[in-house]
Amino acid sequence: MTDIAVVGGGSYGTCLAMLFGRAGHRVAFYVRNPEQARVLEETRENATYLPGHLLPPSITITADLEAAVSNKQFVLGVTPSHGIRDVLGRAATWMDPDTIVINASKGLEDGTLSTIDAVYRDIFPERIADRATYLSGPTFAAEIAAGMPAAIVLAGRDAPTTKLAQEALGTVHFRIYTTDDVFGVLIGGALKNVIAIAAGLSDGLGFGSNARVALITRGLAEITRIGVALGAHPLTFAGLSGVGDLVLTCSGDASRNRRVGLALGQGRTMAEILGDMRMVAEGVKTTKVAYELAAKIGV
Repeated sequence: MTDIAVVGGGSYGTCLAMLFGRAGHRVAFYVRNPEQARVLEETRENATYLPGHLLPPSITITADLEAAVSNKQFVLGVTPSHGIRDVLGRAATWMDPDTIVINASKGLEDGTLSTIDAVYRDIFPERIADRATYLSGPTFAAEIAAGMPAAIVLAGRDAPTTKLAQEALGTVHFRIYTTDDVFGVLIGGALKNVIAIAAGLSDGLGFGSNARVALITRGLAEITRIGVALGAHPLTFAGLSGVGDLVLTCSGDASRNRRVGLALGQGRTMAEILGDMRMVAEGVKTTKVAYELAAKIGV
């Protein structure tokens, strides 16, 4: 049993809080909106983002960021990627020097074109940034919440810290593999959302299975080229955080990014689609950033 903060009240943050709460850990679940926190405390259900699944009693819900992250061994960042600098930057003020931060967000930062680990180096003290880890892989929130089996990758540059997080947070239904290829895991997790929009768009236009598989396969080649140019290991993209996450996001009906593409292919405008969505489809913002990053590094 350990003390964990989960920062981010969307579907993925909710399912991770459930996962670790059921495993016997003490979990502080931070949601930004005090009214949402009150409703969650009363109903124990995140009806907006993950309906039908109850939060276990070991989870404390709070809208107080300081209370959530203080005196925690692990802090999981599960905000949309564009909110990391603000939310976790403030949280850094109250973290212990030995806190292990685990990133579960996926994306690239608009403007700076930075990967999430570069943002972490800007907002965290050196020791926390050096020991930070990055979680990514093919995991739909509803299936994790339902207790279905899944495998995922945890990347970190400090091997003892990565091993500690793997042993503390893995469960019989949630298998964690480790790697030191932080760039590869982050690039695969961010760029697969862009390809998922393209795959959904192709399906929405009625182009069939051949076109979808072509997009997935050639999309993986493009993701790999960008990743390798940034220093990632090419074999990382053949694993869970590469082709595994890409196939799931491009083909699974629960994929938000795929649904954005489907709606575009069926003739809806982006403004209409995003206006109807409660959850963030990271690929919408990441597409522009990925294009600019590829141009910058000559890929």
